[in-house]
Amino acid sequence: MQDKNIPRLSRLMAILTQLQSKRLLTATEIAQQFKVSTRTVYRDIKALEQAGLPILTEEGKGYTLMEGYRLPPIMFTESEANAFITAEKLVLLNKDISLTKHYSEGITKIKSVLRSYARDKVGILSERLAFEERPSEAALSNYLSSIQIALTDFNLIRLEYFSPARDEVTKRDIEPFALINNLGESWYLIAFCRLRKDFRLFRFDRIRKIEITDQKFIPHTMTLHEYLARYKNNFDHP
Repeated sequence: MQDKNIPRLSRLMAILTQLQSKRLLTATEIAQQFKVSTRTVYRDIKALEQAGLPILTEEGKGYTLMEGYRLPPIMFTESEANAFITAEKLVLLNKDISLTKHYSEGITKIKSVLRSYARDKVGILSERLAFEERPSEAALSNYLSSIQIALTDFNLIRLEYFSPARDEVTKRDIEPFALINNLGESWYLIAFCRLRKDFRLFRFDRIRKIEITDQKFIPHTMTLHEYLARYKNNFDHP
């Protein structure tokens, strides 16, 4: 009987981790991830509630943890830690200073919760893992972190942007929509440009000045997948 409970205990802990990492989690999402029925998910959620976990149910939307509740620090497996170190090497190839800075700070916190033997092993991996950097003349940017916040807070961005085709710098008010990267070389911001009254692709190293305003805009209902399907053969630069 005890052996049969082990998979469920693991699943309950995984569900808790998912609840902490997402604002809302539906029963269908949980069922698909763990390959169980939604009825099993309902029983799992009830078990967690009975154990004293402050899980809130939003009717028709899903489950969430009470605001402010945090789980104790999570221990990572060796394979998970190695995956973070590998990702770190890829991020360090990136051309945006703000991303490499904040990711490195985050990785330091992750390393701090590893057991001592695991820290030693990821240290060895970090020293013996490298990705060949392709020569590039792309200038460094330092905008990614602030643009990410503007994108998720729906803040209008005001910028001065250089257009090589016209050899001019124009002032734009734009509504950030999505971010794309061409394998570590350059970051691009997809945004609705109020000057051009359409979506445009803004390359970070051509931004001359940027201001994240307090002005809000109505979020666009189109998904990134829909955007790429519509514009993949016609990326329209400013």
